[in-house]
Amino acid sequence: MAESDWDTVTVLRKKGPSAAQAKSKQAILAAQRRGEDVETSKKWAAGQNKQHSITKNTAKLDRETEELHHDRVPLEVGKVIQQGRQSKGLTQKDLATKINEKPQVIADYECGRAIPNNQVLGKIERAISLKLRGRDIGKPLEAGPKGK
Repeated sequence: MAESDWDTVTVLRKKGPSAAQAKSKQAILAAQRRGEDVETSKKWAAGQNKQHSITKNTAKLDRETEELHHDRVPLEVGKVIQQGRQSKGLTQKDLATKINEKPQVIADYECGRAIPNNQVLGKIERAISLKLRGRDIGKPLEAGPKGK
């Protein structure tokens, strides 16, 4: 019965500090006070959503001198849209509803801020019955049969 002593306690396994506790400011200061080696390193792009390293083309892009930008709708097209819309008695919102787009899209096309999209331009052409693409911009749109 010597093995069953009620006064002694046997600890089988003692857990060390968790990772979060080991990285806390208090744990680091305590380790430094005890004289232990504490290594700190700065992580690159820590806490950011950068999953990939910088590509080789970055330097090439930096050396690029010309400004790269998207083509915008010419102001001439914007004026034709505005005149055609007003001649039909439509507001920007009415025209946008008619072609299933947001009113901001119409505003962008009229101001020349939009990047041209042939699908949207085609819808606007049919709604205001004026050509917006090609050589004869502003001419009436010929109502031809839809080919299917």
